[in-house]
Amino acid sequence: MRTRLSTVIGLALSALLLGAPAYSQSPRGAGASFPGPSFVLHKPAGRIDRITVHGAALVGNLEGDSPDREVLVYLPPSYAKDPGRRYPVLYLLHGFTDTADLWFGQSGRHFVILPNAADRAYAHGVREMIIVMPDAFTKYAGSMYSNSVVTGNWEAFITHDLVRYIDSHYRTLPRPASRGLAGHSMGGYGTLRLAMKYPGVFSSVYAMSPCCLSANLMPSATLMASVAQAQSTGDIAKASFGIKAMLASAAAWSPDPRNPPSHFDLPIVSGKPVPTVIAAWAANAPLAMVYQSIPNLETYQAIAFDAGDRDTGIAGTVRSLDRILTAFGVKHVAQIYEGNHIDHIQQRLETHVLPFFSHHLRFH
Repeated sequence: MRTRLSTVIGLALSALLLGAPAYSQSPRGAGASFPGPSFVLHKPAGRIDRITVHGAALVGNLEGDSPDREVLVYLPPSYAKDPGRRYPVLYLLHGFTDTADLWFGQSGRHFVILPNAADRAYAHGVREMIIVMPDAFTKYAGSMYSNSVVTGNWEAFITHDLVRYIDSHYRTLPRPASRGLAGHSMGGYGTLRLAMKYPGVFSSVYAMSPCCLSANLMPSATLMASVAQAQSTGDIAKASFGIKAMLASAAAWSPDPRNPPSHFDLPIVSGKPVPTVIAAWAANAPLAMVYQSIPNLETYQAIAFDAGDRDTGIAGTVRSLDRILTAFGVKHVAQIYEGNHIDHIQQRLETHVLPFFSHHLRFH
């Protein structure tokens, strides 16, 4: 079921978060037809490592998710052949309901198979790098890569625990100039969030179809009433995509340790708006965060983000971010291409994202 949900999330993401700020277009059920190509893993030229990284920042999270996170690492073809060589690292973040296994082709067909995209990019002259993807699938199907007592501090896990582990266990170039951060959908959101809040860890960032950039000050009372009913593990497992998205958002952005069993607050309770919670959610929208983050964003070697033109909600927020960064003179690249939320991700990785980091990261 998770595989099927993950392959159709592209048209489910936009109008759900906060009522309509951009997860993608219209909800689709688990039986919906796949809106684009899918791929299966072919024998990679490099090596896939499956490791477990202890997240000190995730210990004690109130969701009960394990702080020991599975991480997949793709080592390029030359890694085994040239034992004296060190490599830059690209940290890659997957989207909501998605997993690292799916992106690495370990669970069957998917809209993107990272190792094969990397192999094709390397064959066309992209410089080899280590690629790392942590699995951020949680109780509510996604961490939002945020800091919360409910989900755990995913910001610190990515920017400190994970980076420190990779630098100590692989032949990396352990400096910001040789680290990149990218992500798709929820991972694109995480990329921009971390870039705004944690300068000096990564030098170049690329957000693919980033969800959740905008805030909605009028959440859906009907949707929130359904969210409030999803309390048990069974309720959550059978909940719709939209309900899971609201649960994940509340866990990440409005935690409340005094409110068991969920330990979070919702922006509408019994049909009435809760202004403080609405404000808390809005404060986590990158289009709100960006104005205070301009000095941090100016420190990056390179910033890029994109969206498909048929991914209308996300494309609109990408255009808004482009206008804001342009107004402040922050160097960046923004692109709207022909496509939806997921149908060109394999191609974009190969021909845009990996070449971007090949050009901007330091390789020595």
